[in-house]
Amino acid sequence: MGFIPLFFDVSARPCLVIGGGESAARRARALIEAGASVTVMAQEPGAGIAALAECGALRLLACAYTRGALRDYVLAYVTVPDAEVARDAAVEARELGIPLNVEDRPDLCSFIAPSVVKRGDLQIAVSTGGASPALAKLLREELDLRFGPEYGFLAQILAAARRRLRRSEPDAAMRAQILDTLVRSELREHLRARNYDAAEQIVALHLGCGLSELGFDQTRSAAAAMGDVYDPE
Repeated sequence: MGFIPLFFDVSARPCLVIGGGESAARRARALIEAGASVTVMAQEPGAGIAALAECGALRLLACAYTRGALRDYVLAYVTVPDAEVARDAAVEARELGIPLNVEDRPDLCSFIAPSVVKRGDLQIAVSTGGASPALAKLLREELDLRFGPEYGFLAQILAAARRRLRRSEPDAAMRAQILDTLVRSELREHLRARNYDAAEQIVALHLGCGLSELGFDQTRSAAAAMGDVYDPE
């Protein structure tokens, strides 16, 4: 099997999770956070799935998987241990061209769910191609320590800087050079230390404007610096 790393846009798109345990709940939460329209198919939903359904975060179908259930979805996960369900879903997914992940069965997967460190818009994904979820988790934990929450805010600043430069600097090569210099500056260190005055000066030096002119204030800075992690394979 040969996998390539991709980030798939599921915003407002229908995605299906088959299963009701904690593994299904983790996948459902990740989809919900990405803005997907989530349906869970489970005869006996666990507490996590039930809570998400109760608050309206997902649609719960209290039934088992049957052939044809994947139709109209753009992405699906199978988390139940039933080998027959896994095989039938994999066959249907291939026929319909729907990306499918089957827990603990990389041979039936058309995509692997990686371990992810998430810092706002920044996502760092690790996968072993399904060979060792434990190793992927270990590497994710090491990356989680290495890349602090300041990277989420840094990504937002760079996105705002890029938008501003598109309006003010017609030369694409010059825009790229400014952004490259900015990202390699001491901006990260100042954000990590919550030294927003120094960060303001760095941004002003490179862009001719401060953080406030990019749409940020210190309250938003603190909120944007929150991060989370997701484990899966």
